[in-house]
Amino acid sequence: MPGKSKRERRSGCPVSVSLEVLGDRWSLLIIRDLMVRGFRRFKDFQGSSEGIATNILADRLRKLEAAGIVIAEVEEKDARKINYRLTQKGIDLAPALLELMVWGARHEETSAPCVFIDQVERQREQFLAEVRRRWRERDLTPLLPEFKGMKELRKETGRKNR
Repeated sequence: MPGKSKRERRSGCPVSVSLEVLGDRWSLLIIRDLMVRGFRRFKDFQGSSEGIATNILADRLRKLEAAGIVIAEVEEKDARKINYRLTQKGIDLAPALLELMVWGARHEETSAPCVFIDQVERQREQFLAEVRRRWRERDLTPLLPEFKGMKELRKETGRKNR
């Protein structure tokens, strides 16, 4: 299969191999932000509600680039700036991210509106087609809303920690 790493793997199981590349706390969130939130620059990720530390962000972007999931491109107008973009390998994660989003909203307490999740779940193919169109056309318009953090949600609804 293409994309095999030269280093030793724990096992040949596709789930295990995938988790070796993506199985940390931040990588899929960075991919999500590139894919559906229109993030491109380091400062975009820093301003995210997720609160990733700069050293971890730099490390994850480097690892995702080394894995061929993200590419760093020099900005045409200002060569001092770097824009990050998903590769084909990266955009191919869209179905997995969609299913994680639906699963999380169905089985855990989240701030994703049920109406939004129901719509995405019913229209999976259209949602994925739109993600791919925006990627091809370099359309930075956010596709997903910024979901509130759980602290803010609890304050609004008066819910206690689980």
